Amino acid sequence: MAQHKSAKKRIRQDAKKRLQNRYYKKSARTAIKKLREMTDKAEAQKFLPKVISMIDKLAKNNNVHKNKAANLKGKLTRMVNGL
Repeated sequence: MAQHKSAKKRIRQDAKKRLQNRYYKKSARTAIKKLREMTDKAEAQKFLPKVISMIDKLAKNNNVHKNKAANLKGKLTRMVNGL
């Protein structure tokens, strides 16, 4: 168990950050799933920039690897263009 004041604070901060990371990651996964289920091209094209923005934010904060983010964005864009 942590003894120093700074170590206890770090534990509190890490727990809070972990919850935030889980929330953002789960939100992005849900949005991706929602986009993949869309069949209307106009609606999907309108929703795609929001999803790409979420993915970019995850990559910027190192919640997902930048290459995974790039792969996701490319696949989703191709999927929307193919509708």
